[in-house]
Amino acid sequence: MTRVQSIDRAFAILQVLADGPLGVTAISRRVTLPKSSTSRLLWALIDQTAVEQLADGRYGLGPVMGKLASGPHPGRHLALIARPHLAAMAEATGEIATIGIPSGREVLYIDQIGGSHEISVRDWTGARKPMHQVSGGQVLLATLSPAQLSAYLAAPLERSSMATITDPNVLRWRLRSIVEAGYGWVIGEYSEGLSSVAAGVADRDGQVVCVIGLHGPSFRFPLPGRREAIGQLVAEAAARMAHDLREAP
Repeated sequence: MTRVQSIDRAFAILQVLADGPLGVTAISRRVTLPKSSTSRLLWALIDQTAVEQLADGRYGLGPVMGKLASGPHPGRHLALIARPHLAAMAEATGEIATIGIPSGREVLYIDQIGGSHEISVRDWTGARKPMHQVSGGQVLLATLSPAQLSAYLAAPLERSSMATITDPNVLRWRLRSIVEAGYGWVIGEYSEGLSSVAAGVADRDGQVVCVIGLHGPSFRFPLPGRREAIGQLVAEAAARMAHDLREAP
């Protein structure tokens, strides 16, 4: 077989396996190749993790195919654009700066830049938190349509601390205040002794696609009289990131 023929036939095998696992005889019959040629191609694809052999001897699509199908992580582009804005917030306040994206009923934190304080918040990168418990999640909830918000509130609001909002009416009031202010604070609602503030970043269509914010221990964050100023700082950083996002290729 020529190299081009091999590629064509390898793709034919992958297309057949897209319908589900098969044995080598069934694969060779469907791609109209000799069993020996099919076997050689299967092992070449296995070497590239495009195909894997199952415990029952059949062959199925391998892990690399799932990775290729899913494409780039949807948050990588956002995290790259957010980096300078997170760094500026962390430098201005000394606290941890994060970026999160919506993931079902949760916020997925995809990047974090550390502050300058010795006592700080742990790394949240890769963590998922229920939206109603954290500031970024509440900002995202505040952008939902009435029907979408009702669907979220139809499920029980889980408690993670004594201060977690579990009353849908109270949460609705909180979300209205976030819309009015342009940012949202959470004091001890996810974890006692932890405070955070976040604002939404909108894309070209005006849809909030991520949230950026600050996290710190409640004994110093926010300092008395600084709550509104810090909230405004985060909102302005989110606005600058939104501008960069609209200008990005």
